[in-house]
Amino acid sequence: MDVSARRHKTNREPLALHVPEPPARPGDPVDFSHIAIPEAGAMRCPDIAEPEPGMRDLPYGLIRVLDDEGRAVGPWDPRLDPDTLRAGLRAMLKTRLFDDRMFRAHRQGKTSFYMKSLGEEAIGAAQAIALDNGDMNFPTYRMLAWLMARDYPLIDLCNQIYSNERDPLRGRQLPILYSARDYGFYSLSGNLGSRFGHAVGWAMASAYSGDDRIAIGHVGDGTTAEGDFHEALTFAAVYKAPVILCVENNQWAISSFSGIAGAGETTFAAKAIAYGIPGLRVDGNDFLAVYAATLWAADRARANHGPTLIEFFTYRAAGHSTSDDPTRYRPADEAAHWPLGDPLDRLKTHLIALGEWSEDQHDALSAQITADIKSAVKQAESIGTLGTSKPNVREMFEDVFAEPDWRIIEQRREAGV
Repeated sequence: MDVSARRHKTNREPLALHVPEPPARPGDPVDFSHIAIPEAGAMRCPDIAEPEPGMRDLPYGLIRVLDDEGRAVGPWDPRLDPDTLRAGLRAMLKTRLFDDRMFRAHRQGKTSFYMKSLGEEAIGAAQAIALDNGDMNFPTYRMLAWLMARDYPLIDLCNQIYSNERDPLRGRQLPILYSARDYGFYSLSGNLGSRFGHAVGWAMASAYSGDDRIAIGHVGDGTTAEGDFHEALTFAAVYKAPVILCVENNQWAISSFSGIAGAGETTFAAKAIAYGIPGLRVDGNDFLAVYAATLWAADRARANHGPTLIEFFTYRAAGHSTSDDPTRYRPADEAAHWPLGDPLDRLKTHLIALGEWSEDQHDALSAQITADIKSAVKQAESIGTLGTSKPNVREMFEDVFAEPDWRIIEQRREAGV
């Protein structure tokens, strides 16, 4: 057949694009039947020194420790003592109660913006406890539990959210884009892809200087479709950077479900295989599994075996932010049907099963944390809320250059500050 005849064939199927769709939209019954949940304790736990080619089964499973009865089972059980478990529960509960209070503050016009961590609290809390104080976290905006686990002052959080004159960041970051170097919490950015690149660079600098500190970076499932994600993985793999790179697959990137980023083709953890680094897929609603996987990856990095990519399989139970209405793109009751449950309830059940906690103790802790939050909020509001007590205008001109440029000096003079 000559070229011209081939061009005029009419019996071919017309080309078509595949546009991924979530299993359910508003008004549809919730459908999580496509999610395979393996038994807790079923995944093997390799030695940290095992070469990556021997671990290529791990990205396709799901590391789970807590079973349906709240028991810790299997080789990934970190065997944490009750005090550590209670510290994790406290951080998660504190995060949830603080989120609720700040969400109401936004509705009252006291802050311009807020984002909840609802359903994802186990990740930040477990990692803050698992890693060393000198390690650096390059977080997403749903990592508030990290700061709670490390006892960052509530008053500083409130002042930053209210953007008042006591804002520790002096009005230079949007509400909830925290920065707390002394707590191992690098400045937050709305451009999530940059978290991976910065984490890899920080880790490379640590290794280059002969330090012993590692970095951990976080992005959401949607960010895996961006170039920053792949560039960071290339550098991490090539230079064997001591870094843990985490994908928080909470099923939704704003209003786009994870299939748009490729979740229907393979797991996000499996992307590690292309770069020759280990990939772990972890139940992100299981505090013990998050802790164990993070510690495994940290031990591997500290032993100079290089980076690990971890996908935390979880669910964003609330809206993306106070600017979002999830009932516009998913069933209103979808969160209640998430098959991996609530991370806070699961850890509480585990502690009760151990005989180390009770409902009365939980209620008492809730009351104590609520009182602490109310006190911090009251103190912050006495300083000022959105628009009523701003950082001084002079802050705009400071810490820009080591030696102020003449234009900065002139602009400051004109502003009278």
